[in-house]
Amino acid sequence: MHKFILFFSLLLAIPIFAQVRIGTGNVKALYNQHCIVCHGEDLDGGLGGSLLDQDSWKVVGKEQTFLEYVLAGNEASGMPPFEDILTPPEIRALEIYIHEQRQIAEADPPVADTSGMYSSGGYKFRLETVVEGLDIPWSIAFLPNKGFLIAERPGPIRHFEDGVLQPPVEGLPEVWPRGQGGMMEVALHPDYKNNGWIYLAFSASGQKGNGGELSGMTKIVRGRIIDNIWMDEQEIFEAPESSFLSTGLHFGTRIVFKDGYLFFPIGDRGRKDDAQNLMLPNGKVHRIHDDGRIPKDNPFVDSKGAFPSIWTYGNRNAQGLDLHPLTGEIWEAEHGPRGGDEINLIERGKNYGWPMVTYGMNYNGTPITEKTEMEGVEPPKLHWTPSIAVCGIDFYEGDVFPEWKYDLFAGGLASQELHRLRIEAGEVVNSSIILKDAGRIRDVASGPDGTLYLVLNGPDRIVRLVPGE
Repeated sequence: MHKFILFFSLLLAIPIFAQVRIGTGNVKALYNQHCIVCHGEDLDGGLGGSLLDQDSWKVVGKEQTFLEYVLAGNEASGMPPFEDILTPPEIRALEIYIHEQRQIAEADPPVADTSGMYSSGGYKFRLETVVEGLDIPWSIAFLPNKGFLIAERPGPIRHFEDGVLQPPVEGLPEVWPRGQGGMMEVALHPDYKNNGWIYLAFSASGQKGNGGELSGMTKIVRGRIIDNIWMDEQEIFEAPESSFLSTGLHFGTRIVFKDGYLFFPIGDRGRKDDAQNLMLPNGKVHRIHDDGRIPKDNPFVDSKGAFPSIWTYGNRNAQGLDLHPLTGEIWEAEHGPRGGDEINLIERGKNYGWPMVTYGMNYNGTPITEKTEMEGVEPPKLHWTPSIAVCGIDFYEGDVFPEWKYDLFAGGLASQELHRLRIEAGEVVNSSIILKDAGRIRDVASGPDGTLYLVLNGPDRIVRLVPGE
């Protein structure tokens, strides 16, 4: 019960908008059929109490879960039992729908004044455009001398320095920019100054399947850029072609280096049950040596038939991954379905539950499961229900905003929000919205100049947060 109360209280404390499908689909029809008479068309009450007023929730989240309350009913409050009418997954879908509507009603995001200045997170700041005219930028990597590299979804890698955006690097590997795939990550080896290695993570295609469609999976290579030419390429990771899929969904991915190892996620590729199958690479976070070798102490390396690079499993679609600069912990942002975006602490061999447990439902408003926790499954450190469509994350390490130092920043795509998470002793103890409506936040990066950079889509540009007077 205490876990439910924690997530319930965090949920109500964070005013956010959901994804664009909010309030649509089968779940709305379910509400209209069973709930509208008592609780009203707008959920603000009628014969029964308002579902938007958290103070009216006397029992749910304190003495009973929402599921228990709806199944058994509550005579004191006039709530009839629904155990013979609604299934547990349907009740869970209704709970998410109510949360979506409540968050809309309570939302009060930070907005800029007429001069473009924000007052949020204890600071005044404005957005400064650093580079624009890009083609769906996905990530950036700061170079130790000057400027940074930009990964654009269709495949180019470009160098930006001193206000000049260079032409695309020549000779790059072929990218399969299908659906949610493309050139997703550019990252520098920790010893880049000495070895010059640059890592690329992207969706790569394989042979045509029986239906004549190309198939693909996430791939990682490394190489060097010399005179704007890609050279010395080495394959670091590529799954066997037998695991390739034609769908354009859920490729992941981000790269984290730690102690000579490389960590990266692959999304479930739209095949949710695959996330629990240790014989397949999708729906997992992987760990390899930074030269591509498989570590002998990986958790499933000796398990018969298991994919040897798996570090964790049950991960739906991780689009954010970062290393805590003080503790060395690996934190992950996992893009959920409709509801259930997650922040996870990634630890060896653990199962993160997808799709057996989730705080979300299907995009069309149909339920997935009523289960939000299960024995043997690692719960999220924070979940967003409604979803913000969480994507890139980064720990802030600068000194321009000292109160933010070592806080985790997470960007939202559909919500167009920047969230600041305070982490203490491996737990998220506070979350707040810093920025909204500047664009779809694809990635967040703590810059060497001490500011915070955002990679935005729609419009496609890179901006940074600059302190105000």
